[in-house]
Amino acid sequence: MDRYMANSLPGLSLPNILTISRIALVPVFAVVYVATDSYHWVAALLFAGAAFTDWLDGYLARKLEQVTPFGAFLDPVADKLIVVTALVLLIGSHANPWMTLPGIIIVGREIVVSALREWMAEMNRRGLVSVSWVGRLKTTVQMVAIIVLLANPPEMRPWAIVGLVLLYAAVFLTIWSMITYGRAAWPTLRDGLEDNKG
Repeated sequence: MDRYMANSLPGLSLPNILTISRIALVPVFAVVYVATDSYHWVAALLFAGAAFTDWLDGYLARKLEQVTPFGAFLDPVADKLIVVTALVLLIGSHANPWMTLPGIIIVGREIVVSALREWMAEMNRRGLVSVSWVGRLKTTVQMVAIIVLLANPPEMRPWAIVGLVLLYAAVFLTIWSMITYGRAAWPTLRDGLEDNKG
């Protein structure tokens, strides 16, 4: 069967609808989080639901053979939107360097790796920087850390500390995965620099 199946709705398959719903949850959980401290746990549940759809839409796309170029583009965009939004909210809520530093590192990594993948796609070598097991582990730890932190304000110890510890573990995996992608892409980057010199 062809890898790109025709969809029941123009341009939309079930996995794509789930991805769009994840994007739609971004402003909802952000408003819930900032509205009142009493409902941080609701924001955490909404974020957890969005994180679950990240796994579910990928699983369904493969299972139903509905992998599409649109979905391949939109899925990482949705992931970055919800993670960056959550980190911005947490940085504002905690207002300390212990939260700000890992937030900056994670967001910076997302920007660098996205640019790297775009470059590799231009060079027809995107497969060299496809998601690795380190990247998947990073995403899992990162999502769990954010859920714990969203549900527990800074004063809610020890859970807020547990969330920070998990976030720093995610930072370690973030740096590791970025180095892994960089090493895989370096020969292509080097060739591109040499071509520009020529």
